[in-house]
Parts: sequence; C-alpha cells; structure tokens
Amino acid sequence: MAELRKGWTTGACAAAAAKAAVSALLGAGFPDPVTITLPRGETPQFGLGSTARGKGWAKVCIVKDAGDDPDVTHGALICARVSHNAGGLRFVAGEGVGTVTKPGLPIAPGEPAINPVPRLMIDAAIADVLDGHAPNFDVEISVANGEALAKKTWNPRLGIVGGLSILGTTGIVRPFSCSAWIASIHRGIDVARATGRTHLIAATGATSEAAARAVYQLDTGDCLDMGDFVGGTLKYLRRHPVARLTIAGGIGKMAKLAQGAMDLHSGRSTVDFEVLADWAGRPEVARANTALDAYGMTGQPLAQAIATRARQHALATLRDAPVKVDTIVIDRSGTILARAP
Repeated sequence: MAELRKGWTTGACAAAAAKAAVSALLGAGFPDPVTITLPRGETPQFGLGSTARGKGWAKVCIVKDAGDDPDVTHGALICARVSHNAGGLRFVAGEGVGTVTKPGLPIAPGEPAINPVPRLMIDAAIADVLDGHAPNFDVEISVANGEALAKKTWNPRLGIVGGLSILGTTGIVRPFSCSAWIASIHRGIDVARATGRTHLIAATGATSEAAARAVYQLDTGDCLDMGDFVGGTLKYLRRHPVARLTIAGGIGKMAKLAQGAMDLHSGRSTVDFEVLADWAGRPEVARANTALDAYGMTGQPLAQAIATRARQHALATLRDAPVKVDTIVIDRSGTILARAP
C-alpha cells in the first residue's frame, strides 16, 4: 500500500504567500517557488498561484495542498496582501477569514482568526526577506470562498464569524491524523467554559446530537461534535471540567464505549458480541452482526445495560473530575433506546 501524501496547513500557505508578497513589495520580485522554514525545521517550497502589485502593496495567492487528507480547505486559494504601515506587524482578516467573537480561544475577541503559531510562522517568513528593513506591514490574509467553507467546520459554534481560521502548529497536514478534529473538540470546551456554559452534549453524530438537544432543550453552542473521539473529549474534560456532560450516540458506538473503547471508529475498535450476550443473558446474541441486531433480539434491557456501562466507563476516565455524566443511546432514526442514569 502506497504511503499517504502529507500536505500543508493554511498557516504554512499564508506564511509562504506573505513572504513572497513582502519580497515583491521591497523590490526583490516574487520568488517562485517560495521556500519557508516550518517550526520543526522542514523547508517546503510553494509555487505561486497568482500575484498582484500596486503602489505600496503586493499580493500573493497559493493553492493549498492538503496531501491525501480529506481537508475541507484542500485546493483553496490562500492569499496574503501586504502593505506598509508605521507601526510593526499587524494582522488583518481579509475576505473568507473569520473574526473571533467569544473568549476561550487562543486569540482574543475582535482579532482575526489567525492562530498564534501561524502568526509566528508569518513573522519568521517575512523576516527572511527584510534585508535590513523594519517589519512594518499590514498582513491581510484571505481565503477564496472561505465563508462558505467555514460552515463545514466548527467555526460557527466557536464564535468565529465571517470565515475560516488560519491554523497549524507544525505547518504539516498528516493524512487522517485526526489531530485537527480533536483540537476542535478542545477549543469547543474552552469556549464553553469561558462563556459560562455548564451542560455540554458530546455526540457521535448529527442524529444523536439532535436527540439529546431535544431532551434538554440546549442549543448548538452547548454541543461538541465528538465523533469517534470520546477518549480525547473525556481526557480534556478531566483537566478542564464542566458541571454536566451528556454523551449521546448510536447503540453500536455506545456499546464500544460501554466495553471500554476510547476511539469509536470502526477501524480502531469493535463490539464484542459475546460480552453483549453475557450482559443480556442471551447466548444467541453472540451471533449478532451488529449491536442493533443484538438489541432486536433482546429489547430495551440490553440498551439500558449499554447506557449504564458507557456512563461508568466515562466516569472512570474522568476520574475525580467534578463532572456529572449521563448517557443517551439511540437507533439510526434518532429514537432514544435507553438513558443512564
């Protein structure tokens, strides 16, 4: 099997675009390709997608290559427009880049959603071409179609309005590493705590989230799109607790949690049907193909056992964190099969 191809973060693309634009603004032309140094020492090259220049400004756009990762920004045009100012490096949110509106994120409310490491990367990339000049520039980062792309991300829930965030801690996108998803869960918890939310729903998908929201009449700002990453969610809450957590999911994924799995992805954990048979007191359950099949053989008592044991494993992972936990188990249509406690 061929090795999956790595790619570059929006932060790395923005840094490369800013470096090429400053080079042109200072009279050295647009370097193509442009090379930057990433935080861990890698030195990738980026071809320029487009360039423009006017009196006192220059602009470069780079097409983001996320490698083989299913990144929503793969193929997006990441642009940096730089212009002279009189007071140091200043970051500006251009079209398609969001603005932070809530506390709890690493960037203060009112600031462009350009994360700290990308800001440092842009600063360092620009420093490579200053040649004695002072770093007095406005750096406007924009993303073509970024506002539409942002609707496919966590940004609306995190209070980032108007577009995407410029992200990346290493500059490298590693295919299917899931690090960005887990980081988004953490930021969701941070924002919830900073805005005084005390009851969060961590759901494995949209159907389970809707079912839990209907029970508690909570809005989307109280919800974490946990996906399969129950371990990453619970371990972060152990260090950054909220008063109450509802874990909601389909019976298959909740059965995995009930059996101690911390990653609920089908490729990384499976349901032990012999264990389900033991819980149900029904040997034929061991021959079931899915947890929903097992439920069809046994009915509500098995769903209740799953909900109860899933809650117990969540509490064990949280250890002594002051978080009250309940669980909701649903079927494919969103019907609630069991709750605990």
